[in-house]
Amino acid sequence: MGSVAELRDAVKDTLDRKGIYKQLQAHMRSQVYKILLDAEEEPRPEPCNENLIVNELIREYLIYNGYKDTLSVFLPESGQPQTRPFDRDFLVQQLGVKETSTTQQV
Repeated sequence: MGSVAELRDAVKDTLDRKGIYKQLQAHMRSQVYKILLDAEEEPRPEPCNENLIVNELIREYLIYNGYKDTLSVFLPESGQPQTRPFDRDFLVQQLGVKETSTTQQV
């Protein structure tokens, strides 16, 4: 029977090969951040309108790429509301973005 260190390394290697290890790390960071954020006594200030727009673009990027754990840390850390402050059409109109069939799917 191998040592605990060998077992730990074997489990880590298996998780890494299956692509699960980095997901677990990101999820743990997200959960730790949530715990620390809940422990803060002072609420975060509301973001200004310009930051709301930039943060919504970042949210769109994170959703589009499937970065769920990153999004779960980003929203509370940035002070961005969980519910969207405005819809996607507002972003498209304000930024003058041309939608394509690919970008409309987000």
